[in-house]
Amino acid sequence: MAIPRFFCPTPLAANTTLELPDALAHHAIRVLRLKPDSDIVLFDGKGGQYSAKLIIDGKRGHAALGEHDPVETELDGRITLVQGIPSGDKMDWIIEKAVELGAVRVVPIAARRSVLQLTGDRLRKRLEHWRRIAQAASEQSGRNRIMDIAEPCSLDHYLARDMTDAAATLFCHPDSPCSLAQALQAQQTELALLVGPEGGWSDEEQDLVARCKLTGVSFGKRVLRTETAGLALIAAVSALQGWS
Repeated sequence: MAIPRFFCPTPLAANTTLELPDALAHHAIRVLRLKPDSDIVLFDGKGGQYSAKLIIDGKRGHAALGEHDPVETELDGRITLVQGIPSGDKMDWIIEKAVELGAVRVVPIAARRSVLQLTGDRLRKRLEHWRRIAQAASEQSGRNRIMDIAEPCSLDHYLARDMTDAAATLFCHPDSPCSLAQALQAQQTELALLVGPEGGWSDEEQDLVARCKLTGVSFGKRVLRTETAGLALIAAVSALQGWS
């Protein structure tokens, strides 16, 4: 049985004992029903992890930490998925699998054709929900860092504010004449993938991308669903670049 792993936002230090946050303690003791002296692993998102023993005092939980293990499971390069927000709970799936595949960041885009439009309190709650999914996926997949999830924004806002010269930005469109392999002929260390929602990017968004002179790429002869396209591209980029 795999040793349970938990993200702990409290700063961790080797050979110390700390009280676990209430939510973490509840999950370990009440949900997973771990027993006193159970082996657990804690990480704080700053790199590496700590083996620990669970100490139970009623409803409260503590952890006796061992030495710091500097193990890392990050990709050799950095991939950001700029994802047009899909309908329903598809974004939950995309975020979970993007964590497993090694992306460092997801930027949700409120695209012209996004069915799901989020504002106000609904936006805040959905963003918190996505971040909890990213945390749980890191715990499950063995990552010791939490994938960043940006606040949703429009495509023009992303291109004006967040797009950097350090990252090669690929605009994913099934009609593009350039394949992913062709676009990646030059070795990259940082990459952003722009994937549209159901129905794809609008004409206005495509015109905006053309003005920014981004590289358009297609992926095979078939049209992929929005919840498939970005994940397939992350996996393909990792394979083509030799990022493990």
